Amino acid sequence: MLGIHDLALFIVSGLLLNMMPGPDSLLIMLRSGSQGWRAGSMAALGIGTGTMVHVLAAALGLSALLSASAELFAVIRLIGAVYLVYLGVSMFRLGGGSPAVTEGAVALPALSYGRIFRQGLLTNVLNPKVALFFLAFVPQFIAPDAPQKALAFIVLGCIFNFNGMIWCHLLAFSTAYASRKVRLPARLSTWFNRVMGGLFVGLGIKLAVE
Repeated sequence: MLGIHDLALFIVSGLLLNMMPGPDSLLIMLRSGSQGWRAGSMAALGIGTGTMVHVLAAALGLSALLSASAELFAVIRLIGAVYLVYLGVSMFRLGGGSPAVTEGAVALPALSYGRIFRQGLLTNVLNPKVALFFLAFVPQFIAPDAPQKALAFIVLGCIFNFNGMIWCHLLAFSTAYASRKVRLPARLSTWFNRVMGGLFVGLGIKLAVE
């Protein structure tokens, strides 16, 4: 169909790749742990929307332009890195006076679902490595003589994203459940926030220097 081959292998590989830890998973876990599964779900939906942006961009050839232009890639990479560092510094600087929710074990300021959605969207969209990943991974499952390569690319991208949403929501539900069972002391929760903030900063620096 549409020149797509080895679909089962694509699905299994996609699930394994989605399960690899990164900024997206970290954001979902943090929001689920602080505001419950609905917040984690909104972060996941934002990430899924960002994934579809990359899929459509790759299908239309925009990601190919990104991979061909070192300057454009560097600009987007630095913007994404700065955003990750911003998220990390914001968490690291959380103080005891910040209005935080108490539903989960992690104390973070309560954010609107719209803002959480935007965080997930920007965390994914501003990572140019995601765009290059789709350009490198998806075409391997499309026959060279496929009559509609762009449509086949979009179909595979949707399948990848659907599987990713399943994993992301499982992560949100499991993290929210665990956070209700485990209550961290206030001092330990503060240090946990700082460690997580440091991880975001580290991910941002890693993205900037790679």
